[in-house]
Amino acid sequence: MMILGCGIFRTKLPIGFTAGGINCGVRQYRPDLGVIISEEPAVATAVFTQNHYKAAPILYCEKILPSEKIKAIITNSGEANAATGAEGVKANLAMASCLAETLGCAPEQILTASTGVIGKPLSIDKIKEAIPQLVAKTTDIAENFATAILTTDLVPKTVYKDVQLSGGQVCITGICKGSGMIHPNMATMLGYLLSDVQLHSDQAQSLLKQACDDSFNMISVDGETSTNDCVFIMANGMSGVSLNNAEDEAIFYEALLEVAIILAKSIARDGEGASKLIEAKVSGAENLTQAKAVAKSIITSPLIKTAIYGESPNWGRIIARIGNENLSLSMLNSCEIVIQGITIFSRGTAVHDLEALNLKEALKKDYILIEILFPQGKHTATAWGCDLTEKYVKINAEYLS
Repeated sequence: MMILGCGIFRTKLPIGFTAGGINCGVRQYRPDLGVIISEEPAVATAVFTQNHYKAAPILYCEKILPSEKIKAIITNSGEANAATGAEGVKANLAMASCLAETLGCAPEQILTASTGVIGKPLSIDKIKEAIPQLVAKTTDIAENFATAILTTDLVPKTVYKDVQLSGGQVCITGICKGSGMIHPNMATMLGYLLSDVQLHSDQAQSLLKQACDDSFNMISVDGETSTNDCVFIMANGMSGVSLNNAEDEAIFYEALLEVAIILAKSIARDGEGASKLIEAKVSGAENLTQAKAVAKSIITSPLIKTAIYGESPNWGRIIARIGNENLSLSMLNSCEIVIQGITIFSRGTAVHDLEALNLKEALKKDYILIEILFPQGKHTATAWGCDLTEKYVKINAEYLS
């Protein structure tokens, strides 16, 4: 069973997990502090931003992970605690220590994350005062936490999936936030993948990296990479079910990847000011690196993104963008470009009667599929992005909270 939340359904948590979110006073009229707690210490690891200027919570978590004794993750929104110097590091540790004291565990069993405006000092006094109430209000559903971590997002993003393994059933719940400053290779987003399966830390790291490579690392909203972003995985083993064999591991990985892709697509769909989700699918590439590069190039191009927003059948922007990649002339001349199921370029020649093909009408949809087909190879890749609108400019011109 797969259930997508996005604020509509109650998204259950795996056995032994609780979560919550409250307003601690950093932001007006909306939750700004969230926590996920595991009843038993969990195996945990994470994939972090590739931005070299990392926020205090990223530096803190990098020192702790991987671990097999994590009890909780606390996340604040509104203040990124990035570019805050030694005081930011101190405030982040104070946040972890306060939650650890409340839960009766060690600070190194607490993970931290922050999202919001870079350079704002963390309102640590407000956060510390709110932590006991935050813990007291946790429940077995994800929505309150998912809402508390939002910044410019329009909707919370949650999903869960039940997975049948040889030893029994386990659950995977995914939660994420992200709307702007999103770009492949970990951008402004926070992701949380929770499960009651039994994993060891090496398994968790391998599964997470693979899943992120084909999901969160294949999205872009605006080409900007942030200081704060990470995707966590926590597995507390409370189902009593482990990955007993290669088949179990394959089944669990496919489920984890499915959850991660749904979350990644929900971020792209909720891109700041976006009106359309763009999916770029490449097939027939000579290798995986090439396939991913071409797919990413489509969803990161401002010219393509604005053409999609304008519902303009300007396919020349696509062929020009592909031409910037390291492809042979024979590959370029043999490719096909298909938009919304309509072939508009084939083997070096344009299909000229686009009006007769009704492409402009097809571009009025809120989901746009662009396919790049090469005949030579067998490798495929898919990337997700969104259109670029006036609303994106307005949101980012005014964003200070």
